[in-house]
Amino acid sequence: MRSTSSLRGLIAALLALPVLVAGPAHADPAAPAPHRMRLADAIEAMPVAAEARKGYVRTAFKHWVDADHDRCTTRAEVLISESRTEPVIEGTCKVVAGRWFSYYDGQTLTDPKGLDIDHMVPLAEAWDSGASTWSPAHRQDYANDLDAERSLVAVTAKSNRSKADQDPAQWLPPLADARCTYAADWTATKLRWALTANKAEVSALKEVAEGCGQQHVTYTPAPKDTAAA
Repeated sequence: MRSTSSLRGLIAALLALPVLVAGPAHADPAAPAPHRMRLADAIEAMPVAAEARKGYVRTAFKHWVDADHDRCTTRAEVLISESRTEPVIEGTCKVVAGRWFSYYDGQTLTDPKGLDIDHMVPLAEAWDSGASTWSPAHRQDYANDLDAERSLVAVTAKSNRSKADQDPAQWLPPLADARCTYAADWTATKLRWALTANKAEVSALKEVAEGCGQQHVTYTPAPKDTAAA
């Protein structure tokens, strides 16, 4: 057992040591800076162009991959991230329970079987809006975008299938209180991936934005398509 005098000496020595405070991690100078603007301004920032569906097949976007090789697919990663309680995971990475809020329709679910992972801007809509010119690798990155909080969202299968591949001129969340958030998430995703919008889509978004007060859009531009021809 240490003596009292020894303990006092040890404490004094520890107190005399310099305090090391961890400073903030250095930001990657090559990483693009996030953009933040009012929803109305963000809608105006989207380039307007006609859409072209020619040549689209869903398999052009390889999705639900395990990009970081942690044995969890993109679907599982979203379920884990968005569960409002500690999710129950079995086997390699099978999410079997948790608590999720589907903001499109205001439903809360505890069984992931009732959930779809929605691409905020559907794959077909992305194709129509510029992704048809992307490399397969860039389309895969888009379809599994875990680096932006709202690119992928867990929602009820019913609401996701009601939405299908429609844009805001054709479909908005059935829960009216969700529409400002949805318009911001949609616009942020289009801007992040440098996708265009057609006139009807822009008009519908502007109509929603009129009732959204000071709703803001925040996004970080996606990495460039270095594999494009």
